[in-house]
Amino acid sequence: MKENIIAHDFNVDRKARANLMGHAGLLLWFTGLSGSGKSTIANALEQMLHKKGIHTYTLDGDNVRKGLNGDLTFSPEDRTENIRRIAEVGNLMVDAGLVVLSAFVSPYKKDREMVRKTVKDVNFVEIFVDTPLEECEKRDVKGLYAKARKGLIKDFTGVNAPYEPPSNPDVRIDTTQTSIQDSVEEIWKCIEKKLL
Repeated sequence: MKENIIAHDFNVDRKARANLMGHAGLLLWFTGLSGSGKSTIANALEQMLHKKGIHTYTLDGDNVRKGLNGDLTFSPEDRTENIRRIAEVGNLMVDAGLVVLSAFVSPYKKDREMVRKTVKDVNFVEIFVDTPLEECEKRDVKGLYAKARKGLIKDFTGVNAPYEPPSNPDVRIDTTQTSIQDSVEEIWKCIEKKLL
């Protein structure tokens, strides 16, 4: 079946789109436990990038699971498929010249490596929001840890499902030590040259 699929070679390419945008496309991949601060930092960073005239879009775990990945569960296989689909969508958006901020628990190293390979290393920035489990549980913004501890949620990362931390992220942030503003500045320092 796939042998009958032949990609069309379009004249407007990634480089041409980046020139039009005035910056390169990038995929900023925020990973960490639920409640670590991924979406909060991504939101603050997107506001800063927007003010600088950088074209952005944020993909967030809960939002994507309500639409594109609404048919997936939280089994290990479906988690991998969730990330695979997001990687493909992110790659299309990077190709369009956008800076994509993706906030997903993405607990498995192999899945994050697959994302890196899909968008190519030069277009990928891994941001590990390394907030300790105890702090994430204390925050429990959505009440999910309490439910998982009561056995009401199966396969919840950090409680009854594993999280494999990145061994060498581009940026590592512990929100118990670093403010949102300082986190944004740290990420900006990492990506500024990549955007030019």
